[in-house]
Amino acid sequence: MNNFHVNFVKNSNSLAGSAVKTVIGTPFTHLNRVNSTNIYAMEQLQAKLAEHGAAFFADLQTAGKGQMGKKWESESGQNLLLSVILNVSTLHIGHQFALSAAIALASWDLLSTYIPSELTIKWPNDIYWGDRKAGGILIENQISGGIWTYAIAGIGMNINQTHFEGVMQKAVSLKQITGKIYHPIELAKALCIHLNNRYHQLLEPDGPEKLMAQYHAVLYKKEQLVKLKTGSITATYCIDGVNQFGDLLATAGIQHQFRHGTVEWII
Repeated sequence: MNNFHVNFVKNSNSLAGSAVKTVIGTPFTHLNRVNSTNIYAMEQLQAKLAEHGAAFFADLQTAGKGQMGKKWESESGQNLLLSVILNVSTLHIGHQFALSAAIALASWDLLSTYIPSELTIKWPNDIYWGDRKAGGILIENQISGGIWTYAIAGIGMNINQTHFEGVMQKAVSLKQITGKIYHPIELAKALCIHLNNRYHQLLEPDGPEKLMAQYHAVLYKKEQLVKLKTGSITATYCIDGVNQFGDLLATAGIQHQFRHGTVEWII
């Protein structure tokens, strides 16, 4: 894997102190039904009704959002559907993938307390058990005047659902893995603790570098051969890792660099 050395300078912003002191998950809002927790959180932020740390949990999303414009389907009351508002004004805009890694690691932290093995993070930030998806993350950023001010981190985890329309062989839930039933809202509150820990790690001087190292330690298919499709071409690559900008690094003769959305995994 190539090493990339870029010195990022943090933004200077007096909001840093208040952001650090507010615990993620405070306040915690339970919504019975919403179009999307990410949309709702962004509306609350833009209306100045919510700030850093606010968490929004929903039993049901009518228009759940996934990566690349995809919908996130979920049975009512069965899963973890959570969005949190993060003040990232003290971070350099170049650390967006480090934030993504932090959110993914917090999600991994939560599920790893119940799942002893085979739990990984599939690039860029899906949570996988074996070759099946247990959770997904969508981060939407607010950038003002070239400064990265806020991020809305939306996290969906399959908890008690056991039937997944059209993707039965690709999705898996915590119940299917462990045979137990869980309370999604309690798991969401526990996730907020993990998110708070990882957010504070990100704010440390060497936080982004440590997070990337920990991300690579649990990266799906790292140093393994996989089939990747780009356009109409499918080839076998060895997964090397991910650079600090979020590009996938994979070798097939020479090392290739892929941006998210340009390559499809053949699993």
